[in-house]
Amino acid sequence: MEALLNQPHFIMSAPWMWTTFGILVLVLLYLDLFVFHRHASEPKIGETLAACIFYIAIALIFGLFVIYERGMETGMLYYTGFLVEKSLSLDNIFIISVIFCSLGIERKYQHRVLFWGILGAIIMRGVLIGVGEVLIANFHWVLYVFSAFLIYTGIKMSLHNDEEENDIRDRKLYALISKYFHVTHEIRGEHFFVKENGKHYITPLFFALLIIEIMDVIFALDSIPAIFLITQDVFVVYTSNIFAILGLRALYFLLAAAVKQFTYLKPALSIILIFIGSKIFLPYIGIEVAPKASLIITLSLIGGAIVMSLIKPNKHRSC
Repeated sequence: MEALLNQPHFIMSAPWMWTTFGILVLVLLYLDLFVFHRHASEPKIGETLAACIFYIAIALIFGLFVIYERGMETGMLYYTGFLVEKSLSLDNIFIISVIFCSLGIERKYQHRVLFWGILGAIIMRGVLIGVGEVLIANFHWVLYVFSAFLIYTGIKMSLHNDEEENDIRDRKLYALISKYFHVTHEIRGEHFFVKENGKHYITPLFFALLIIEIMDVIFALDSIPAIFLITQDVFVVYTSNIFAILGLRALYFLLAAAVKQFTYLKPALSIILIFIGSKIFLPYIGIEVAPKASLIITLSLIGGAIVMSLIKPNKHRSC
């Protein structure tokens, strides 16, 4: 039982480690917005593939930094958290694709929406992780609630059918936002807001941004409990989350058209969530799962699911 219940709560990393991480993230965001994508243009496959490799490489190298400073066990926890968060983000990609298709947003404008969406997600994840930290520090039994929630989510995910995904404009969320904001029906270049006839309107780009931010909060309710059950080290929790999010935009442009082809990925993710949720109860029956073993199990399930999906692809296509 020592693995989760008796470990020190929220190991504090040195301020300079947080500073290093913060500077790295700011540099990546600056390069992305003001250097690599200064003008609206449709991303090319070669560019998006290179960007995906770049972000994953940065995340893996940062893991080596964690290992050097905090030890192999903490490094394994970081890599496991990053892998789980990255895998769960594939659901985000499909939802984002539905949003863009429904609102008719061209690929050359999608990058701008995703950049600000990811920036908002970085801030929101920080808030939610902070809330999780406070809850666990003061009410440690919350870990059992997280565990039960993940097991429930994993079971629900395994029974969920994606066939019903439909036009975002048919959903209550669209109607709710439209009720409180004036929305234009045409895209006005890269603008989020326009003023017409003395009234301020939000464009489909900002409308999409609002929905993406709301959906990210919903997805975070799954992913953040998952990472807290992997480790309670807030530095590892936050850095693994953010590095998984930073590469989401490039991953979207690379996989948006093919993400639904990964037929076996969702069942694999459901098993991973059930496995992570169950880990807190396993010591009661004499089973301890080491960080290295968790990483191997997670990697094997995701890798196996991707291989199986390539061997037996789904014939359904996203828009």
